[in-house]
Amino acid sequence: MQKILKKFLLIFSFSLISAAGIVWACGGGDWDEADYSNFAPEAFVDRQYSPFFYNSWQSYYGTDVNDNSNTRYNRQVVEEWDGHLKNKVAVKDVNTLLFTASYGGIDSAYQYFKGKLSALPATLPDLKTSGLSKKQGETFFSYLLLAKQCEQFAVSNTTYYWDEKVPLVTPAPEIKGSLEKAFKKSRDPFVKQRYWFQLLRYAYFEELPALKADSSAGPDNSGLVTLFRQHENSFPKNSMYYRSLGYLAGHYYKRQDYAQANYLYSLCYNFSSEMKIPSKWSFHPQNEKDWAGSLALAKNNEEKITLWQMLGTVHDENRAIENIYLLNPKSEKLDLLLSRLINRIEVPSFDSVMDTGARPKIKAEDLALTGRIAAKGDTRKPWYWNMAAGYLHALNGDYVPAAKYYAQAKSQLPANDRLLEAQYRLLHWNLTLSSLKNIDGKAESSMIADLNWLADLRDQKDTVANLRYQRALSESIRILSARYKKQGALIKAECFQSGTAFYANDKNIEAMKALLNKSSKTEFEKTMLRYYPYDLADLHYQQGLMLTYQEKTDAAISSFEKAGKSAAQDMMANPFNSRINDCHDCDFQAVQTKKYTPLTLLRTIKTIQSEIAAGKNLYTNNLLLGNVYYNITHYGNARDFYQREITVFSSTSPMDIPKEFRPVFTSSALAEKYYLRAGLAAKTNAQKAKCTFLAAKCERNAIYNDLYNEPANQKKYYWEFDFSTAYAAKYFAELKSKYRNTAFYNEIIQECGYFRSYVNKF
Repeated sequence: MQKILKKFLLIFSFSLISAAGIVWACGGGDWDEADYSNFAPEAFVDRQYSPFFYNSWQSYYGTDVNDNSNTRYNRQVVEEWDGHLKNKVAVKDVNTLLFTASYGGIDSAYQYFKGKLSALPATLPDLKTSGLSKKQGETFFSYLLLAKQCEQFAVSNTTYYWDEKVPLVTPAPEIKGSLEKAFKKSRDPFVKQRYWFQLLRYAYFEELPALKADSSAGPDNSGLVTLFRQHENSFPKNSMYYRSLGYLAGHYYKRQDYAQANYLYSLCYNFSSEMKIPSKWSFHPQNEKDWAGSLALAKNNEEKITLWQMLGTVHDENRAIENIYLLNPKSEKLDLLLSRLINRIEVPSFDSVMDTGARPKIKAEDLALTGRIAAKGDTRKPWYWNMAAGYLHALNGDYVPAAKYYAQAKSQLPANDRLLEAQYRLLHWNLTLSSLKNIDGKAESSMIADLNWLADLRDQKDTVANLRYQRALSESIRILSARYKKQGALIKAECFQSGTAFYANDKNIEAMKALLNKSSKTEFEKTMLRYYPYDLADLHYQQGLMLTYQEKTDAAISSFEKAGKSAAQDMMANPFNSRINDCHDCDFQAVQTKKYTPLTLLRTIKTIQSEIAAGKNLYTNNLLLGNVYYNITHYGNARDFYQREITVFSSTSPMDIPKEFRPVFTSSALAEKYYLRAGLAAKTNAQKAKCTFLAAKCERNAIYNDLYNEPANQKKYYWEFDFSTAYAAKYFAELKSKYRNTAFYNEIIQECGYFRSYVNKF
């Protein structure tokens, strides 16, 4: 979230943010809403209004907004001084003196310029050779020295709402005297206006402590007001004038004269793009009375329109649109409010629209307003209103009127505007897809171009700056998959929106492989497969994976041999090892003399199985198979064997594993089978105790699985389960009764808290 500043001291005043009377809407959220929108304000609205594009959770839209009040005007101020100094001083040097140098540094540069200092510090610019006259230099440096002193009370470090509050610095009286003297003495209009600004700012901060909540009573005898009114016509209506006007507005705001304050803020807002953010920040009508008062102060329709636009960006776009349209249907200030209206309606509906296909609730008044203005066709951008009206109808499921509005918009579009053309295409495609009831060959042919275009945008093969295509892309995937699934075309449905259930059926995988291997794909199939997230190697790996758990080792090896890099990646731990207590991190960090990949793991399993079939090393080989089949479950050290994109790579809990694969990846039944066979082949009681304990781990995991899979526990997190009494009673009892005299028994008493608790309890 963008930082919210406490003060706007260099700009003009700071103001309260509370409001009463008028109800001000304030959204909330923590996502990038542009990804969930089909309607790009950049296609329709002048860039100067971009900070006010709709966003429910940021102060201002976008990341390039300069929201630091202490630096907001730096570029502009440097340009103004550069022009005033006739470009005689390098811009970087002007910038250094204005914003980087300290008071002492400025004084040193001044003394060096006058010849009273023999050497200049290395970090300071040399203006002696700049071409400035003595008078120009003295005027410039004299102002800078006084302006730097004013920063003590007027410039605040950037702070955040969570920072400790820092008290304001009280302006020093001697500064005021120096400013007044310099103002009276100055004959340079450019510099004199800046002294006036500094005096006004001084007056604002001087009177600030005395302006209490009830100070609106009685006459306004403020020195700030007197000073402003006395000289306001002496200077041009430039940025310095409006920055000064901002302090006057702040004065009225603190006196609770909100009508006057908000009117003055609107004048500042309308002057330049740089002043829009601070003016809008400070603009806060409290109720209908002071809002009416601000409107009454407006001298012409344009000033009223500005006030209505500012109001509409925080509250009730409809009302603001209606009033601006009545004042001037061609006003550019309508554009911003329409974009906010549309984005506010579409964005909060993302969850329902994207996940379930439910339509957002469109108010009849919104449809009526946009439709009425679009029908009149007398706005500055009639295509904009037709596209907006069409989009609202499309969101509402009214596809016939939506198509009519879009057709009208298409006939009005200006030529050679790539973003606007792309915006129209996106909305039209979305409407076409939403109104599609059945997909046949003809429909597929008509969709190829748009589907390829969206895929190109996704893959950055085509770029249209500021186009919001992510929602259209997601909706296209969802809608097409749902349509095909309804028609029984499961392969096509899977291509557009993949689901894990599809891969639980090997026939589905074979059908998908056949499509991928098809030599003469249709143009639509080629386009469709651009949306399919997997390749043949992924499918072969998935088949090899499932064959492994079915102990179809030869077939699994054959599949893994076709799985490419996926089956050739080193595994994080040795899957043939075992521990009393599972410690995956310990296994990951252990020195591994031999690294296994999924393919070499299967080949090793085959070798071990061959030795078992030949009656060789039955205890060791069965124990190794028990270990590997244990470790390739959720409870073992080789989860990376099954954690793939298809089966959910990031599953850290059994609850994260897709339900179609959860029984396979959490079951220790295979491991238990081989541990018991190893126990039958064991030669010593210590070996038998080890096999029995390892089988107990499998029994305990089965208890875990039963708890995880209980319907009543489906919404629990894994840390909410109590496994303190999940005893493997069958094998624990056998260990206690048969093998308590073995050294291994003592080892597990020391290391396994479950078993120790069981022994103590029973």
